[in-house]
Amino acid sequence: MTSSSWQDFRAAEPAFADTVQKRFQQYKHHVLATLRKDGSPRVTGLEAEFRLDELWLGMMPGSRKALDLRRDPRFALQANPGPDAEMADGDVRISGRAVEVTDPAVLARFVEAVTPPEPFLLFRAEPAEVVRTGLDGDDLVVQVWRPGHALRTIRRGNDDSPPREM
Repeated sequence: MTSSSWQDFRAAEPAFADTVQKRFQQYKHHVLATLRKDGSPRVTGLEAEFRLDELWLGMMPGSRKALDLRRDPRFALQANPGPDAEMADGDVRISGRAVEVTDPAVLARFVEAVTPPEPFLLFRAEPAEVVRTGLDGDDLVVQVWRPGHALRTIRRGNDDSPPREM
């Protein structure tokens, strides 16, 4: 899995990065998927922070999700779908690697910017894939970004016709 920084993603696709970030910022709590020791998925709630040109995942020391990420840094983060079934702003998810931050200067800057409950562990998200799914009329529109690749837009109708890449 090739991953990059949030800054790399923003530099490559600034408008798409803004759309994704705004979608996450609509709600405080989101859903994080990590991998247990046996490889099965674990899904938990999480607050994601977009600060200091990065996407941060903060959590309590000793939490299962933190232990999962220390053992295997792969994750998927699903934006809160909201209060109803409409999802007018689309469905957004980010997957990649979560790198634990131990640098005291970086932690101090994060604390100054966010004032998290302490003690806490901090992970920097390195996106390997960013996906937004939404509706445009009767079409399902899927936008996919991966490091080193252009943003792909795929449209599927509500019939048996094959998906169309735009």
